[in-house]
Amino acid sequence: MNIFRFAGDMTHLISILILLLKIYATKSCAGISLKTQELYALVFLTRYMDLITDYVSLYNTVMKIVFIASSVAIVWCMRRHPLVRRSYDKDLDTFRHQYVVLACFVLGLIMNEKFTFQEVFWAFSIYLEAVAILPQLVLLQRSGNVDNLTGQYVLFLGAYRGLYIINWIYRYFTEDHFTRWIACVSGLVQTALYADFFYYYYLSWKTNTKLKLPA
Repeated sequence: MNIFRFAGDMTHLISILILLLKIYATKSCAGISLKTQELYALVFLTRYMDLITDYVSLYNTVMKIVFIASSVAIVWCMRRHPLVRRSYDKDLDTFRHQYVVLACFVLGLIMNEKFTFQEVFWAFSIYLEAVAILPQLVLLQRSGNVDNLTGQYVLFLGAYRGLYIINWIYRYFTEDHFTRWIACVSGLVQTALYADFFYYYYLSWKTNTKLKLPA
């Protein structure tokens, strides 16, 4: 594992910790898309099916468990916690994510590296992760103002993907048989979706004003 992969994992972990901090410290999920969190839970549950069949390393196993457990915990809090669920605004979170799931599953069946059960669902999870942030971005645009913790959560989530792109470039030039083209292309698409958010986050930071996304 190279430094860029490790930095990407840690940045991803920080984004999750920020979100958990927001939910547990404020007992609120205002500004957070439940649909995006459900998509991420589905991403990790389908990607890490090999958790009980293949052992790579202690680090790899722990990170998989952390990502699965945290994503499921966030969805549970937003749906079931008596205080947190009251702050969820379903009127703003109206993105039809079921169509995204269906499209990604069909794409996973058609475009995969090997037509096996695990590989199809691995490809599906990669495609789904690329677009899982869409409900969150749409919700932020509709709500207008973005609180600090939510903004930092999305920022670190985007930075994690950017670091993974550097990781893939590094692996392409240092490994003889690096063939994860599905992850590379999907990662580029995912990072591009953050471009608008990054731009307005930068303007907010530069002018020291509250982050706002145009509707």
